[in-house]
Amino acid sequence: MPLVLNSLDEIKNHEGKEIGVSEWLTVSQERINQFADATGDHQWIHIDSERSVRESPFKSTIAHGFLTLSLLPQFVPQVLQIKNGVKMGVNYGLNRLRFVSPVQSNSKIRARFTLQALKDLPDCVEAAYSVTVEAEGAPKPCCVAEWIVRYYR
Repeated sequence: MPLVLNSLDEIKNHEGKEIGVSEWLTVSQERINQFADATGDHQWIHIDSERSVRESPFKSTIAHGFLTLSLLPQFVPQVLQIKNGVKMGVNYGLNRLRFVSPVQSNSKIRARFTLQALKDLPDCVEAAYSVTVEAEGAPKPCCVAEWIVRYYR
């Protein structure tokens, strides 16, 4: 269940707090192949299942790190919705990013969001989120990032 805010001003009450955790999402081989096609990154560790079983230390294909990262916009509405006062949200970038452990094909991942800091700017509010992407049953996170989003009024 997402945190639903009636206005952008209400986000200030959540600074320094965990916003929420998304639902689990299966990262299928089909999704990995589509991402490979979209980006031109056809390295065998992503698309060649037979070779990955034989030669990869992960014993299966793995998702591209940037695929994992690209799923953050899909996860956000599952944890936060702002009903009024936002014309648009813009991905402003990342301050920190690490792909800590691989996302194996057909594994389930979810994202945990914490609102680290807010900055009022003339035409928007800039939010810095700490995001941790975890794989079901994995001892370490897949991805950790400090993600900057700007909410324009």
